[in-house]
Amino acid sequence: MKRTITFAFVLLILFSGLVFATGGAQQEGATISTPPGQYPVNAGDAVLKYWLNLHGNISPNYTNFGDTPLGQELTRRTGIRVEYEHPTTGTVQEAFNLLVASGYDMPDIIEYNWLTVPGGPERFIGDNVIIALNDVVERYAPNLRNLLRDRPDFNRMVRTDEGNLYVFPFIRGHEDLLYSQGMMVRKDILDRLNIAEPETMDDWYRMLVAFRNDGAQAPFSMPWSNRGRMFMPGFGFLNEFYMDHQTNQIRYGNIHPNYRQWVETMARWYREGLIDADLMTITAAQHNQKMISGGAYATVGSLGGGLGVWTAAARVDNPNYELVALQYPVLNRGERLVYTIPNQPYNGADSAAITAASRNAELAARFLDWGYTTQGNLNFNFGVDGTSYTLVNNFPTFTQWVMQGAGQGWPVAQALGAHVRSTAGGPFVQDQRYIRQFYELPEQYQGLRNYVLPGAINYFRPPITATPNESQELATIMQAINTYVAERTSRWIIGTETLNDASWNDYIATVNRMGIERAIQLENAALRRYNARQ
Repeated sequence: MKRTITFAFVLLILFSGLVFATGGAQQEGATISTPPGQYPVNAGDAVLKYWLNLHGNISPNYTNFGDTPLGQELTRRTGIRVEYEHPTTGTVQEAFNLLVASGYDMPDIIEYNWLTVPGGPERFIGDNVIIALNDVVERYAPNLRNLLRDRPDFNRMVRTDEGNLYVFPFIRGHEDLLYSQGMMVRKDILDRLNIAEPETMDDWYRMLVAFRNDGAQAPFSMPWSNRGRMFMPGFGFLNEFYMDHQTNQIRYGNIHPNYRQWVETMARWYREGLIDADLMTITAAQHNQKMISGGAYATVGSLGGGLGVWTAAARVDNPNYELVALQYPVLNRGERLVYTIPNQPYNGADSAAITAASRNAELAARFLDWGYTTQGNLNFNFGVDGTSYTLVNNFPTFTQWVMQGAGQGWPVAQALGAHVRSTAGGPFVQDQRYIRQFYELPEQYQGLRNYVLPGAINYFRPPITATPNESQELATIMQAINTYVAERTSRWIIGTETLNDASWNDYIATVNRMGIERAIQLENAALRRYNARQ
């Protein structure tokens, strides 16, 4: 009961419009004698406090980022001492809410997804939680300043509608880094059954029928929470809000006319035993087991934690196990796929803001700017020169030592996680050369090539920000609508409710009554402001 009351109190504070406290013991500002952009920095005894989530690739082996080889390398390279603070695993959002609401002993830097906070980053600037970084970056962070000048597209993404820069951002620096999840099929079974890789929905239907007849427990399996990736792009829309390719306006995919066609198709396939009977309840662990054991022949998954992990585990008993990652199928042969589901180059995650409570904003900016230097970029993407990587013909190449477990027998993701941040995120630009090595299997990199759809990012909603009032109104409307849509859709697919003209019309009318047109209006207002950013 105490936990519930505390969290409710925090939410009340977040939405109340009160100014956040920023108290707590703070050290005096550091005296810095080193010019901006030069490292190591001479800052005397100053120590920065840095709050961030400890990524799952690090936490199995370290309790503090400062103890990792990368954390120690950053101290050596920058000359700046940092104390890292981490929320308990699984409590990041609640810990963040408590931190900023209490204002007690605030750190100098908070790394978080500031696009997801209630009211958006401008609200937190106005409430004196974090600072606008325009002047700080201009004076003390020449590397980020130059990056944003050279890349107007990045500059637009990382500012508020009012023009305020609020973070040292995590940016995916290449198109290959935008695509990591999609459709997957057991290639070894396709070969055994003499079936070509499917390109259309009819191809997929015939393939899944063959899988069912071959004895597959679940010809196609995936957790329901990931349903937006379950064939939707081929039907000409995306789950929830997306950019319409004809009007460049934001639409809501779950009222698109083709949404009914998608639901009807999934319901028929479910009825015929082509989709996992446990679709609505299967956990990630159960799904993993079905993919590894061979109970499921096709799925939606990630190239790293899905295809890579499943293949390694399955080949212990079945050396012929092979997955192929395929682009979303189209409805009719010869059609051009327009939509897919990439990541944004900047989606707000793993980006560092400087707090208003910090008396060392200059030192914090200099520390964070390291990630955008040439050497800092190598550190964040590849780790420690001579230990986790070496330059081979000017190509930063991971060493066999780190790729084979860093002398500890760790999985590759954990070995790299101790030395790099490219496997997760942080204040730097992610380098495409990392992914070319992180994907150990040729089918992973070929899958990436299959997933990339040039131009698709233009129709994925950009990182727009609503005003504080809009944010609250949108949250109220969409929480109710998303719950209703998920529940109604699940009933149609598993067959507890029949989808016909009457039920579809009732569904559309209900979503309209719940305020979807107002939500779309608010989204497009935010889009217009985003497009007007300088």
